[in-house]
Amino acid sequence: MTRKRTVLITALAAVCITAAFGLGWRLGRGGHSVDASLHEHDLQPVKAEGGEIEYWTCTMHPSVKMKSPGKCPLCAMDLVPVRKESGGAGEGRTTESAPAVPEKSLFTVDPRRQQMIGVRTDAVATRRLDRTISTIGRVSLDERRITHVHTKFSGWINKVFVDYTWQHVREGEPLFTIYSPELVSTQEEYLLAVKAQSTLGDHAIREVSGGAHSLLKAARRRLLLWDISEDQIEKLARTGEVRKDLVVHSPAEGHVTRRNAFENMRVEPGTEIYTIADHSLVWVHAEIYENDIRLVRLGQSASMTLESFPGRRFFGKVTYIEPHVMEQTRTLRVRLEFPNADLTLKPGMYSDVNLNVPSRTVIAVPESAVLRTGERDIVFVDHGEGRMELRQVQLGGRAGDYYAVLQGLKVGEKIVVAGNFLIDAESKVQGAIANWEGDPQP
Repeated sequence: MTRKRTVLITALAAVCITAAFGLGWRLGRGGHSVDASLHEHDLQPVKAEGGEIEYWTCTMHPSVKMKSPGKCPLCAMDLVPVRKESGGAGEGRTTESAPAVPEKSLFTVDPRRQQMIGVRTDAVATRRLDRTISTIGRVSLDERRITHVHTKFSGWINKVFVDYTWQHVREGEPLFTIYSPELVSTQEEYLLAVKAQSTLGDHAIREVSGGAHSLLKAARRRLLLWDISEDQIEKLARTGEVRKDLVVHSPAEGHVTRRNAFENMRVEPGTEIYTIADHSLVWVHAEIYENDIRLVRLGQSASMTLESFPGRRFFGKVTYIEPHVMEQTRTLRVRLEFPNADLTLKPGMYSDVNLNVPSRTVIAVPESAVLRTGERDIVFVDHGEGRMELRQVQLGGRAGDYYAVLQGLKVGEKIVVAGNFLIDAESKVQGAIANWEGDPQP
């Protein structure tokens, strides 16, 4: 008997607590009731109150559309009628002041419910979208600044002035001396031509004076074609002494990346004696993913940072875009140029590269305002008084926390920017999408 009494008292207490809990949630400011549960009328397709019945649907499953009354095949609830628009301006209808939108894309969310679940809206506006493409780069030599040192005649190297790899040389600095029988013969021919010019250059017979001048010009040109400098030729003419050893000077400034000059070594015109690389301007090769290729342009500014020099930023530009995508990585290689007067950037270094995409002013919405389903991009447009529209938009690029909108929205329209996923509850919004796309079931 005592056990039965205990069970009865426990059941009565549970009923009282449930009633009190429900009443507490319904009490609002000024005595108005606030329903905190997810009521079937908080989010439902907009229906007209009067007029001819268009179809019958379920308040819990708006995707169900029947031509006659009955029970919901999903939850066995009674179906409710949805009437055709009668043209009045009652609640839930499109009035003359409201935007003209397809009724099947409309649904309602009670404003009190919106406040409780944290729905926040904002007006669509234009924004200046600044975008940066971040990638990894690798520093390399500028191929146009690599110089190979050869002789255009055969001979023997006598003395070497630059005698180790990576030695820095300046333009015009002596590299080595060389003895060449061909060069000696050419010097002698030049001195004979100089002497002939001095004696026969003013001869009364034009052919004689002209021949002496042509001989001197030909001998001088031969020396120049063998890369003998103007100063060396002038010194030869001034002293009249044939030099056995000719000094070969560096044609460019840079570092010796390859040395093949040794004393008493015989060289031919095809022998690569030195390779000199100028590091004052370097290339940086970077890889761009396919979805960013359209944003890369020649002359585009770029910045670069390296772990070796924290806090320092280098600035350059895009100078070449390769015409093919690399199949293995599905990326496109671009080449950038960076000045390197202080030789800080070393070939082989890895770096973080940022390409600056020119900013543009477009209609933009926050990332939080867009629901991406995989098949379409959706936003919720707020028409006021709880009326919302499910609208598909076409997005452009993304910059930071914003998407550019190509189609689907106008400046000034209010859209939901917070609470989208709560509105997009499976039992409600998916039903609105079905209303949006489907036809009444038979």
